[in-house]
Amino acid sequence: MSNPHDATPAAAPVSGARDASAEEALAAVERQLSMLWRRARSVSQQLSRRVHPEMEPAAYGLLSVLRTRGPIRLTELASSIGVGKPSVSRQVAFLEGLGLVAKEADPLDGRAQAISLTAKGEEKMHLVQDARREVFRERLAEWPTGELEAFACYMAKLNASYERDGFPRDEVL
Repeated sequence: MSNPHDATPAAAPVSGARDASAEEALAAVERQLSMLWRRARSVSQQLSRRVHPEMEPAAYGLLSVLRTRGPIRLTELASSIGVGKPSVSRQVAFLEGLGLVAKEADPLDGRAQAISLTAKGEEKMHLVQDARREVFRERLAEWPTGELEAFACYMAKLNASYERDGFPRDEVL
């Protein structure tokens, strides 16, 4: 079995046709991303529990978006994570009950409300996101800087490809 750290990323084929090796490579990428998503969900579950024992990972994701983007309307928040407004509304109510978020009149439209982190929410997210970054540091500590940079570029390229499907452009969380 080869070491993935020794592998040099190959250029994509120029033509639109996929040969057998390209299909195998796509299947390998799919398997690895699926594994990463499962593990990321598990880490999100653990991190959300650090904020509050009853918090669901979806609520943690909302807090991450709010921390990055600042005050945002409920509809924009739902759109940014690809979840329906009723689901986000329930999560926001839960977070508001914990004192982690607050609703305030939207300065651009007094009829609408903007949701933002409270000081308590900011403090909790600071602690939890520091812990998340430490997990990444531990997992990627042995990777050479060049490989980390290449990995970040490939991940950014993959994420940007979803914008063509209408997903909003995300800032770094």
